[in-house]
Amino acid sequence: MDSKQLSRRFDESRRRLTALAYRILGDSADAEDAVQDAWIRLSRPGATDVDTVTNLDGWMTTVVSRTCLNKLRARAARPESPTDTIAPELHVRLGQALNPEDQALLAEQLSLALHIVLESLTPPERLAFVLHDSFGMPFSEIAGVLGKSTEATRQLASRARRRVHAVDSAEIETDPARQRSVVNAFFAASRDGDLDALLGLLHPEITFHACGGATRPAATATIHGPENVTRRAAAFANPEATFQPVTVNGSAAVIVRTDGRPVSIMAFVITRGRIAQIYSLLDQSRLQHLVGKSG
Repeated sequence: MDSKQLSRRFDESRRRLTALAYRILGDSADAEDAVQDAWIRLSRPGATDVDTVTNLDGWMTTVVSRTCLNKLRARAARPESPTDTIAPELHVRLGQALNPEDQALLAEQLSLALHIVLESLTPPERLAFVLHDSFGMPFSEIAGVLGKSTEATRQLASRARRRVHAVDSAEIETDPARQRSVVNAFFAASRDGDLDALLGLLHPEITFHACGGATRPAATATIHGPENVTRRAAAFANPEATFQPVTVNGSAAVIVRTDGRPVSIMAFVITRGRIAQIYSLLDQSRLQHLVGKSG
């Protein structure tokens, strides 16, 4: 196979490989980097004897998967980004209607609920789950990527699957108006200090994820349970704060501002009329980037 044929084959697979990497990593830029790393390895003279590869698509999938696994492990090892920090890629939009191109883009993005669950998995769990459940790769092949036995790989995917399925996608509210109604009620009850109303809006197993990132690491926290989240909600009673409605990965959200300056983005996962997940981004560097791009 000459270099032009190889380049054509890779370009034909690039969209599939990027989708695979995005599912594993949850970040578009990292996904593109992983695919490009695979291409560099494949195209470097003498690095790989392509003519000896019997299944080029499978080989490319394996290389991209291993690159993604290394990236996940590197993330987990960074002190400023511990494994229990939820840091999904956020796609922020104002409330205008979506055109067909935007709708197609939204369909390719991970939902906020799935992002949160995937970020809570260990790198091997995440890889095993995505490769098997989303892309149909046999456990025997995934085992080779992970360097584990087939049975151990099957157990990793099973644990991940239980976590993912604990958030029943059929129960997640997708209607924008109903989502927004619950979110508005949440902030109204917070502002009024109506604890009973707040508790009535929160799912019994609600989790609040706050991400301070590198700029505010002390703000990073995960809070479980309605009573604990209700106490945290007292922070949203600031009469000086304004709340700009937006959507984040298809979920109702707000940009919180004080003195006109964005201080957080809060996004909500609603199930059966109650708030099941709240994600609050407090990292100022990411906020500036996202607020400037929203629209």
